[in-house]
Parts: sequence; structure tokens; C-alpha cells
Amino acid sequence: MKKLAIFVCLGLAGCSSLLPRGDAVIEGPWRSFEEAQHTFDKVIPYQTTVEDLKALGLAPSSRPNITLLNYSDVVRRFIPSPTTDPDELDAGVRDCIKGKTACTGFEIEQRTINRTRSGNFWADFLNFKRQVDVTGWQFNGMLLIKDNVVVYKLVGGKPLIHEREQNRNPLGPLQDIGGSTLRSML
Repeated sequence: MKKLAIFVCLGLAGCSSLLPRGDAVIEGPWRSFEEAQHTFDKVIPYQTTVEDLKALGLAPSSRPNITLLNYSDVVRRFIPSPTTDPDELDAGVRDCIKGKTACTGFEIEQRTINRTRSGNFWADFLNFKRQVDVTGWQFNGMLLIKDNVVVYKLVGGKPLIHEREQNRNPLGPLQDIGGSTLRSML
């Protein structure tokens, strides 16, 4: 039995497949940034109606994670201070704000983030060295609607996310003992 345990431990020494993996997904209709961009490219201010948005899959009643914006939300986002000159805003934004309660909006955020830990299993497990690769994409879109017609659209986001997080603790599992001991003494 001891020999089996030793073989298992030796077999795991370089096995990064045992490291945790995770993802964070804000659900939406698209599988990539390009798909989202393609859908938004079909929205044409002063032509696209609310019914057209439903056909494109951009209806809050049929898709998750679409934030409804009321007139106050729109004003707060586009006129954050009294020194902001409304005449300098896009014509669609001005029309929407002038429409007051006839002005609404949709804010759409979708992202897919994958977190994969890599490196040596034991160095990670014992908290000596941890490396996490973060990949994915994020799409943000905003539509302003006045009298059931889109008057403004705005698109942003990150088409490609790739980040690497590294943590090194020379004392490994003992690294946090000092802080924990101090906190327990207080």
C-alpha cells in the first residue's frame, strides 16, 4: 500500500491537469466578440425599430443580461456633470434626452473569461508558485431608443483578453501564518 501511495505521488509531481480551472460567463446570444459585433452592425440608427431588435435577438424579454435604461439612467451616463455641454453630444443622444420619458435604452454586456492554472502541481498546491492564464473576450453595447426606433448605438469591449497572473511565495504554505497569527492576537 505504501508503494502505491509513493507511485501515485511521484506520478502527480508534474501533473498540471490536476490544477483547478474555472470560467466566468455572462450569458448572452453570442459565442464570440465577432458575432456580437456582426449583430450590432445590423442596427442602423433612425431605421432599426424595437421589432427589428427582437428579430436580431436583442430583446430584454428573450435574452439574459440586457440592462434596461430609463431616461434618468441615460442622462446620468451622458451628462455626468452640469459642465457637460449637451450640444456637444451625438444627435441621437440629444434626441433621446429631449424625448424625456419617450427615451429608453438597452445596455448589453457579455463576456467569456477562462481561468487556467498552469505549472507544477506541487508548487501550486503548496502555495510556492501559482500561475493563472486568463483568456476570453468581452462585448459592451448600448442602444438608445426613442418612440420605438433606435436613435443611437455604441459598441465597445475587448475582442481578445489574454492575461497572466503569477504569485510567488518563498515560504509556501507558511507565507500567510504571520498575518493570521497577528490577526488572531488582535
